[in-house]
Amino acid sequence: MEEDLKQALRDRASLKVSCLRMVKAAVKNKEIDLRAELNDTQVIGILTTLAKQRRESIEMFKKGNRPDLVQKEEEELAFIETYLPKQMDEAELTKIIEAAIAEVGAKAPIDVGKVMKAVMPKVAGRADGKAINAIVLKKLS
Repeated sequence: MEEDLKQALRDRASLKVSCLRMVKAAVKNKEIDLRAELNDTQVIGILTTLAKQRRESIEMFKKGNRPDLVQKEEEELAFIETYLPKQMDEAELTKIIEAAIAEVGAKAPIDVGKVMKAVMPKVAGRADGKAINAIVLKKLS
């Protein structure tokens, strides 16, 4: 990311520069909080959080009829997603969820928490929690 930031500064790509600085600041803040250097998994977690924030902002700006801000957030989201691992498709995700349901012996919607706890480490950064939750609820209903 450091090299990408230098290149973006040379290219005068303001969107890339602002996004990279935002990501770099978020990583630095987390390192300060933990008083340790972050590993790749932790950085992916931060990027996932930033992407989720952008998705939520896009929804809110669409409701508020602010197409200018929607476009800005979509551009930032697209840029952040270039640093995230490839997202899993629904079929692949469903397979993992079904295996987790069998693993924990879930039978009813009350067991959603157990299934989520088993699934999340396996798909870290490669699937949205809301999508996982929706599939788990559908399978347990």
